[in-house]
Amino acid sequence: MANAKLHKHCQTGLDFFEFLKETHRESITDRLELRDIYNSDFRSRNPGTKDPNFGAILFALKRLKKITRRGDTIRFNASVRDLYQDQWHTPRARQPPPVQNGAASPGAPQNHSSADEAPSGVRARRKMASLLMNQLKTDWSQLSANKHGVRITSDQLFENGKLSLFMENTYEGLITLNVENTGTQVVYFTYYTLLYWLRNFKLTDECKVTKQNPLSLKPGDSYEIQVHFSSSSVGFYPATLAFEFKPDLEPSSPAFYIVRYIEVKCRTSLGVELAPVAPYKPRSIPPWTPQAPCMIVEGLPPEGLSVMRLEYVVKVKQYDKPKYMDQLLKSLNQPIAFSERRTLLESPLSWENYSEKFHILLYLEEHQMEVDITKYNIPSEGEEPAVMEKDKNLFILEVLGVSENRPSVLRGDALMVYPEGEKRVKYRGYVHSVNLDRVKLGFSSELQKRWIKGMKFHVEFTISRLILRLQHRAVEFATTYRLRDVLFPSAPPFSCQKKLPHLSLFDRKLEKNPEQYQAVQHIVAGSSKPAPYLVFGPPGTGKTVTLVEAIKQIEKSQASCHILACAPSNSATDLLCKKILEHVEGRKVHRMYATSRDPQLVPDELKACSNLEGDCYVYEAKEKLMEYKIMVTTLLTAGRLISGGIPAGHFTHMFVDEAGHAVETECLIPLAGLLDAESGQVVLAGDPKQLGPILRSPFALKYGIGVSLLERLMNDFSLYRKDNDQFNKSFVTKLLRNYRSHPAILKIPNELFYDGDLEVCADEILRNSFCGWEWLPKRNFPVIFHGVIGVDDREASSPSYFNIAEVEVLMYYVKKLLETHGKKGQPTITPKDIGIIAPYRKQVQKIRKALDKVGKELKSKNMEPLKVGSVEEFQGQERMVILVSAVRSSPKYLEKDQHFHLGFVKNQKRFNVAVTRAKALLIVVGNPVVLNTDVTWNRFIQYCKDEGGYTGYSQAEEEDDIETRLSQLYIGINPQVEVETEESVVQQQLDPEWRNDL
Repeated sequence: MANAKLHKHCQTGLDFFEFLKETHRESITDRLELRDIYNSDFRSRNPGTKDPNFGAILFALKRLKKITRRGDTIRFNASVRDLYQDQWHTPRARQPPPVQNGAASPGAPQNHSSADEAPSGVRARRKMASLLMNQLKTDWSQLSANKHGVRITSDQLFENGKLSLFMENTYEGLITLNVENTGTQVVYFTYYTLLYWLRNFKLTDECKVTKQNPLSLKPGDSYEIQVHFSSSSVGFYPATLAFEFKPDLEPSSPAFYIVRYIEVKCRTSLGVELAPVAPYKPRSIPPWTPQAPCMIVEGLPPEGLSVMRLEYVVKVKQYDKPKYMDQLLKSLNQPIAFSERRTLLESPLSWENYSEKFHILLYLEEHQMEVDITKYNIPSEGEEPAVMEKDKNLFILEVLGVSENRPSVLRGDALMVYPEGEKRVKYRGYVHSVNLDRVKLGFSSELQKRWIKGMKFHVEFTISRLILRLQHRAVEFATTYRLRDVLFPSAPPFSCQKKLPHLSLFDRKLEKNPEQYQAVQHIVAGSSKPAPYLVFGPPGTGKTVTLVEAIKQIEKSQASCHILACAPSNSATDLLCKKILEHVEGRKVHRMYATSRDPQLVPDELKACSNLEGDCYVYEAKEKLMEYKIMVTTLLTAGRLISGGIPAGHFTHMFVDEAGHAVETECLIPLAGLLDAESGQVVLAGDPKQLGPILRSPFALKYGIGVSLLERLMNDFSLYRKDNDQFNKSFVTKLLRNYRSHPAILKIPNELFYDGDLEVCADEILRNSFCGWEWLPKRNFPVIFHGVIGVDDREASSPSYFNIAEVEVLMYYVKKLLETHGKKGQPTITPKDIGIIAPYRKQVQKIRKALDKVGKELKSKNMEPLKVGSVEEFQGQERMVILVSAVRSSPKYLEKDQHFHLGFVKNQKRFNVAVTRAKALLIVVGNPVVLNTDVTWNRFIQYCKDEGGYTGYSQAEEEDDIETRLSQLYIGINPQVEVETEESVVQQQLDPEWRNDL
């Protein structure tokens, strides 16, 4: 039975139990007798309503642990019976009369024996709740207003019918509501209820007012209702109370309603420290406009960045944005607007439109990058211009956020400044060094002479166009070097199976893995040429070691080979190089870095084979570079080899690791200009089910630039698709053996993304090390979903989200993990074994701040090795224990995420990466109400519930359909108008690092 249907049938079963209570038959336990009551009385209570059959509701009630069944004896569990012991229900022994200041009113309703006659209960409550819910969305002020002389106040202050309470450390409280008749006529208080049930709130009143027991309020009378709140954990607890009144007790008399909203935020003292530093006020960025003409005075570049022996003979053109871009952007912003270039963008990618389409997509991305970078200009809204200090011939500028690459400012980069009040002349300054948030800049002698202490400047940040220009050149060269058969491969005209070599592998463990061994054989044999060979490597399956083994085998067996090994990032490229050096002599390997790479970040074990000499990068002459058997660079830095005139065909083999994480035009840089399409072998390794590149332009994304070359090949070409449930091993290998994770961690991603093909091969002792951890909800199931209803906040001018309640829960687990270290029978763990993943940079900052406090509390623990970062920063990494914070909690943000497909909640690839980093224990903290709206998250949460790994906030504690009600309420009573900006959505939501791996 589908999950939604199961819960729906369970709800009908709970309705049936309330019906039994209302008709005083809740003591009946015989299955056949209950079935007859259900069929003859309950199902017929509302004509036109079709309820499920009795067997279906019994199944649902038993599956969700609402009943205990022994043969034909059925008993509702205590949690269900307790749920209905409240002030809405008439005591079973007798029916009290209506109350009039303690005295009976005339015309008291009589006891009822059928559901049709019972005005209270779940049906009446739902009917009213449904009516009010719809009105709440559009007319909160009318519903919350006091009316007809009735006023509802509290010992706490209501503002516009809303009351917000903060509770620190002790999560219990009492709120007294006062219902007062300030009019001149008698009013009957007939009913009050929470619009949805929460166990944390309990309402009591002395006279137990219900529709069956109304209270007469004379002019001047008042009556108290007490709201008791109690919680055992941090979180956000909202409740909406509805009060019903009537002028008299005639059935035909219209009722009127007054609504009150109470929200309680429970926090620890740590949570209080993490509160927003200032209310969120987004920066309104003016629409992008072309720069006005001005004179630019060149600055002083840093000395000693590089020694250039490599002569650049192939220039990189400027590829300036064409004038048609403004018109195209206007066209794309119109729902229906015809233009030739828009038609081109909307057409499928083909060899015929390849170059032109990618040029346009790159221009769109550049435009959005320029708009986004203006966010960091100084001064921004409400800020003062910058004041620079002077240090000898250099200037020091403080740029908050630059230490986190917001924006990226690297050695050798340039930015523009001009004195306050001047615009005709701008001074270009070059970055000499970056130390935390302080940037040292070299300007012209002219500005040095003009500068006086306290002088104020406007600062404009600029993007590095080189990374875009290199991609434009690659797109152009794809045609020049005739790469059609590589980029749009087709099956060979006749099947010609190449003989596979028998290999003795350097890494003997690979010989026991048939997929890895066959992949190496096919790559060495060149069985896919001219088509690229793909190594499809799901998480933890060893795609990098497979690639490296193939590189080593080719270097050993093919004397004339020259190999270029690349990856999108410096960290991934360094890993490739380290593994290559395990069996290849260092003199044969050359790791080339860009000048922007901080020399301190170059690993010690790579310095000897790299182009770093001291603090200076040396670029050898073409002839020297061509002597190396294996060149290792990032994709972008490979552009230097083309500029240096290394001829196409020199590199016989080109390997790209993490190819799914690169834009196609970035992956093209080492190919277009260096590859001989007929003789060269291209090998791409990656996982199209994991994260692709971060891009900023919604139009570039919409029209396909977010699809990597690896993913496009696997999606669009039959060579790489399954045929009869099998891949063609001559062109692609799917690695199947996961050497990282416990099977419980792997199960859902395996089911959702990998056709259930993955096999668990992780070391048994390692993967089971947390199966006996004392804080697991269920022993031997090392996966926890901890439900917490938090609020995703923003602060000051930062668009990035954070969720304090989730940080508090994460810190609870971090403490438990580190406190169990060394205890008898508990796993050994230190901070370096733990990773925390959060999708928003602001959440990362809050977690780091919280970890500092936790580290001090634990005294002996240095929390520095505990890595905290975005999902992107964890791609390709693993930890013994991974904690994930989903952050998103306010349902009002979901619509935006669904529209742009950028939010963490709606991104399957980000989910996949996040939950597959853990070896032995995975802990996910999030709001199940929000996350369950997504199919992928819903499956994961239900899995945790089914297996006993769910803890924290439980929807099972509630009687009603909380997903719909809570989201509707939150939208209805908290309207907020977002200030529109011209920033990209990825900038507003993720606040990502700027790419800098040149």
